[in-house]
Amino acid sequence: MPLPLKKAVGRARPASLCLFVCLVLLSPLWGPVTAASASWQTGAQITAVKQLDTRMLDLTVWSPAMHGSVPVRVILPKSWSRDKARTFPVLYMLHGGNDDYTSWTRETDVEALARSSEVLIVMPDGGKAGQYSNWYDGGPQWETFHTLELVRLMEQEFRANSHRAIVGLSMGAFGALNYAARHQGMYRYVAAFSPTVDLDDPVTRAFLLLGNLWAGTDVDYSQVWGDPTTQTANWEAHNPSAMVRAYRGMKVHLSVGDGEVGPLDHNPDPLATAASRLEGTLLPDVEKFAASLRASGVDVSAHIYGPGTHSWPYWERELHLIWDTVTRELES
Repeated sequence: MPLPLKKAVGRARPASLCLFVCLVLLSPLWGPVTAASASWQTGAQITAVKQLDTRMLDLTVWSPAMHGSVPVRVILPKSWSRDKARTFPVLYMLHGGNDDYTSWTRETDVEALARSSEVLIVMPDGGKAGQYSNWYDGGPQWETFHTLELVRLMEQEFRANSHRAIVGLSMGAFGALNYAARHQGMYRYVAAFSPTVDLDDPVTRAFLLLGNLWAGTDVDYSQVWGDPTTQTANWEAHNPSAMVRAYRGMKVHLSVGDGEVGPLDHNPDPLATAASRLEGTLLPDVEKFAASLRASGVDVSAHIYGPGTHSWPYWERELHLIWDTVTRELES
């Protein structure tokens, strides 16, 4: 359960003319994308761009689905500025609960991994406890933002093509599996590190509630998917274990540890260590889910390891283990 560094979703309006002009003047530094560029099909707009280095940008996206602005971090492909006619495959990377869009670059060496890559890497914010879903109560519409508005913007403004993969950890692992199943054909490859995979399991529901406490949020999951008794169909429509056949035609990778403190655990905080050991509660469902996928004819790999906790060192290690596979799938 990552550290609480999430920035609040803003309510800023689309960029002013002044902001637009300023960013157009700066645009030669990073390419043709301009402030106030819009996805006309969805109404989403890039209202600000901050260049962090030669290939990494922070975008501010005005989202009709979210009724506000959402930050997104992007790592450009190696040839993006040099080859203006080329389109590029996309890797979407989803963060975990109680964290934000900066987490992958803050906690891993993904930028170094991508140094020679021709893949566009997109790391959107997903809220502290957004669960990568359109909330049943009419609240945040994360799924629409991530799978429609943001995808269209990446195609129009960053020359993204239709070769897509999605990777997530913890809450983001659930999100990656959820999006891949609910949008068949959108992703070639999905990887889920330490995922919750069965919303019907009482252990999973307890894990979600503990995640709330850890994040300092008070999300009632009936806000997210409706009452679990009267809106059972909607819960099942977001439950990876109820959608195993939907993963046919893509490669699926799952990983989870046994919750025991291992060689990569160096956090002296006893509370953090105790929380990280909850990883082991996820393992039985992941093993069962992997078996169900195989029985349904899905191309699945599973890395069930131990010792290992619910923490960044193991997720970074897993990113290294899958990197060649995911880039090969995208670039083939």
